[in-house]
Amino acid sequence: MRPVHTALAVLVAAVWGFNFVVIEIGLGHFPPLLLSALRFLVAALPAVFFVGRPKVAWKWILGVGVALGIAKFGLLFTGMAAGMPAGLSSLVLQVQAVFTALFAAVVLRERPGRVRLAGMAVALAGIAVAAVDRGTSAPVTAFALVIAAAACWGVSNVLTRGAAPPDALNFMVWVCAVPVLPLFGLSLLLEGPERDLAALRALDWSGAAVIGYVAWVSTVFGFGAWGYLLRRYPASSVAPFSLLVPVFGMSSAALVLGEEISPLRWLAAALLVGGVAATSLAPARGARTRLIAASPPGAAAASPARSV
Repeated sequence: MRPVHTALAVLVAAVWGFNFVVIEIGLGHFPPLLLSALRFLVAALPAVFFVGRPKVAWKWILGVGVALGIAKFGLLFTGMAAGMPAGLSSLVLQVQAVFTALFAAVVLRERPGRVRLAGMAVALAGIAVAAVDRGTSAPVTAFALVIAAAACWGVSNVLTRGAAPPDALNFMVWVCAVPVLPLFGLSLLLEGPERDLAALRALDWSGAAVIGYVAWVSTVFGFGAWGYLLRRYPASSVAPFSLLVPVFGMSSAALVLGEEISPLRWLAAALLVGGVAATSLAPARGARTRLIAASPPGAAAASPARSV
């Protein structure tokens, strides 16, 4: 890759990593489901009027919109609101690579080779270490919600492979339109209209900046730049940069939010990143669909194994 494109790939990883810090700040302004709904609303409008008509069948847009937009981000934001730290969330969410490989083996008949199986085992060991680290300071409910979000991300990745969108930005914008109304409805039902109205009435420049970042910077710019790189280079050259997301996520959470990175968390990070690298980058045997790189944690996406 040219140096300028390498720098762009690193910038996107930094944007996605810092997104977890922004989400944490945003949860101080909005209930989690309302924040997720606002994120997709602002990302979809007015972009849907400029990206053109969808370039894949609606069944794929609806499927990914439900799995990624409603389930994955709803669970992630709720888990973080329940006490899951931003840095640890950026790390644990990477286990979606394991779920993606497992679901792809069942649905797409992509048989994992020995390297992939070993990578999955190492990544799961990292999750176990992260669970022990988290369990020393708080209940594991929030941790379990983020794991569930990673599983939903795995489902969306498999659906995205099936869709094989020729234009990543077009696909992402239309996917963002799907969860808006369901998330608003769930927020009204579960978080209550009084709480939602209070948050909207209290909207200030800080809250608006949070929505702008997660919608336009993380989603529109992040996926647009990622798609641009994927059109110029093989996925195997671009996808490894997404492994930097938890590095930026944990370091920015420590610097901005003062989150402590314990020795156990460093060990979990080493195991997870190493295991995800092996799981994501090792070729599958018998794959029936082409590899599509996606996004990471705080974004959304279509990758061999990640994105936010």
